[in-house]
Amino acid sequence: MLNAMPPESVPLVFLLDVDNTLLDNDRFAADLGVRLDQSFGTTERDRYWAIYAQLRDELGYADYLGALQRFRVGLDNDPALLQMSAWLLEYPFAERLYPHGLEAIAHLHTLGLPVILSDGDVVFQPRKIQHAGLWDVLDGNVLIYTHKQAMLAEMQERYPAAHYVMVDDKPKILMDMKQRLGERLTTVFVRQGHYAAAAVDSPSNPEPDISIACIGDLRERKLADFQPNAPGISAPAY
Repeated sequence: MLNAMPPESVPLVFLLDVDNTLLDNDRFAADLGVRLDQSFGTTERDRYWAIYAQLRDELGYADYLGALQRFRVGLDNDPALLQMSAWLLEYPFAERLYPHGLEAIAHLHTLGLPVILSDGDVVFQPRKIQHAGLWDVLDGNVLIYTHKQAMLAEMQERYPAAHYVMVDDKPKILMDMKQRLGERLTTVFVRQGHYAAAAVDSPSNPEPDISIACIGDLRERKLADFQPNAPGISAPAY
C-alpha cells in the first residue's frame, strides 16, 4: 500500500487528507445510513452506527468494514449482509470528490509534490482512494497510517523535503502536526465537513496558517502563500 518514495529530497511536499478534504465522506456516511435502513431497518442501522462509534474509539480511525464484521452477529442468515460488503467496496467514491479538487491537485503539482497522508485501515481506505481516482492522479504517492500525526518521522523518511504543507479539515490534526514540525510545516484548514463545522467555536493553538472555504480554493494559491521564507523552497522543475 505504501509506495516507493522519490529518490531525492524535493523543495516542497503537499500532504493532503482525504475524508472531507478531497472527497465528501459525510455524504458517503449518509448514503451508508440509508442503505442500512433499507436493508435491515432503523433499529439495526442504529446498532451498526453504535458499533462503528465504539470501534472508532478503540482504534482511533474509521473502520467501516470492521464495524460490518461485528454487525453480522445475529444476521448471519440474512442475505442482505453479504450485499453490504459489496456495496461498501464498490461505492462510487469518484462521484463524491469535491468540486475542483482534481484541478487543485493539478495546480499543486506545479508548485511541489502532492502526497496523500491519511488515517485509516489497510483495506477500505486504500480502496476508497483508488475508486475515487486519487491514487492514479497522485501517481501512487499515498501514505495511510493509524495516526498520521504520530508518523511524521516516517513520512519525512519517505518524502524528504525542505518544507511541508498539510491540508486537512481537522484543526486538531493540524495543531498536533504544527507542534511537532514547527516552522517546517504550513497548515491549511479546509472548512468542509462536520469536523470543520464543529471546530468553529473551538479555537486551536496554534491557529492554522491558512484557512480556505473549500479544496478548490487552492487553485488560486501561489508558491509565496506557503511560507515563502522557508529555506530551499522554489518552483520545482518536474
